[in-house]
Amino acid sequence: MKKSKSVLLASLFASFMVFTTVEAQEKTAAFGFKGGLNFSNLYTDTVDDNNVLTGFNAGLYAKLPITNSVAIQPEINYTTKGAELVYDNTFANGTAKFNVNYIEVPVLLVVNLTNNFNVHAGPYVGYMVSGKTTNDSNLFSAENELDTDDFNKIDAGVAGGVGIDLDAVNFGVRYSYGLTKVGKERNYSNYTYPDAKNSVLSVYVGLRLN
Repeated sequence: MKKSKSVLLASLFASFMVFTTVEAQEKTAAFGFKGGLNFSNLYTDTVDDNNVLTGFNAGLYAKLPITNSVAIQPEINYTTKGAELVYDNTFANGTAKFNVNYIEVPVLLVVNLTNNFNVHAGPYVGYMVSGKTTNDSNLFSAENELDTDDFNKIDAGVAGGVGIDLDAVNFGVRYSYGLTKVGKERNYSNYTYPDAKNSVLSVYVGLRLN
């Protein structure tokens, strides 16, 4: 009986080791770079879809599996945000843009619903590195660099989206919702953003490097 128990325990242990080895082989970390377009806006209580500014995002990512269907994906991105105002009044018509640029680090939980399709969500934090305002009208054109000290340099919020993973290429759509105010109680180029927060819809393509 003791010998049978020993054989059974040995078999179970061997099976566990084989299963663990297979799991370890299947759970391989992925590294790569990604980039795409941003469609950003500023919001107070609601997002105004009329003032969308087109920009870009680019960065690096790592996908670190926890199980075969769940992974943690940290990223470091350079991303543009802001808003655009098209005006047409008695005195002038033109376009005013408010651009702010961030180094942003999201940390996302990725859940693979199929082998190629995933949903992801998690927090992000960004640091403002530069910004400018531009105003192009039928009367004049102006461009001013922003002093980042006049703004809240830290932008934090939540992000979520969906992705498609192929062997070497991946695609995704993501929405980032800011929870911190962008500007302080000051006036920039005749537009005040005391309570505005960032809102960004991103589309991107990623290339796996390993």
